[in-house]
Amino acid sequence: MEKRTPKNTSIKIYTTSWCGPCKMAKRLLSEKGYSFTEIDIEENDMSREQMASITKGPTVPQILINDLPIGGFEDLVQLFNTEPFK
Repeated sequence: MEKRTPKNTSIKIYTTSWCGPCKMAKRLLSEKGYSFTEIDIEENDMSREQMASITKGPTVPQILINDLPIGGFEDLVQLFNTEPFK
């Protein structure tokens, strides 16, 4: 699998303003040098059902990397421990 770098990785993160794990996911991505597009589901008047139809998960945060759903914050932490992200 190709090594993931900030230049070859597109990230979308679905969040809410009050979500602690959302803030932690954004901080982790920033610390690792990755930019991301944040979609606040409340500001965008998006239901959890609408978000889940895109991300395959009903809770926030939900993260897509190169348009593939990877899950939430804990999934992101695990992903950064895999070979493509080391």
